[in-house]
Amino acid sequence: MATVFTRRVIAYIIDFFVMSALMWIVSFLLFSAVGHKDFYSVYQALIYVVPVLIFLYFVLCEKFMGATVGKSLMYLQVRSKNGAKISWPQAIVRNLTKIYWVPIVFDWLIGKLLKTDRILNNITRTIVIDEG
Repeated sequence: MATVFTRRVIAYIIDFFVMSALMWIVSFLLFSAVGHKDFYSVYQALIYVVPVLIFLYFVLCEKFMGATVGKSLMYLQVRSKNGAKISWPQAIVRNLTKIYWVPIVFDWLIGKLLKTDRILNNITRTIVIDEG
């Protein structure tokens, strides 16, 4: 069986594909609404829409379901260190680095250098547990 870390990485990759599919739908709807007149304005809007949707996906999934689609498929669950479901502030803060992929790499790397979990998991007092 794969380690929790390996399953977290796989879950993140799965979530990337889920978000990519969602972005295809959003961009199709935006391009359909604009028509053939002004494609450039859609690209300008996507720069702001994509990070917000990614952030909302992670926050809402983890707050209401305890896991994203990827984490659910990998039998992982996000919880407070006391075992309770995470709160809104915890869900928001722990997912700040997921807006773009570069900050999450630094979040993880700094955590590994300090011999701990991700920095934002420590700040928010959350853990990813194996429910399988």
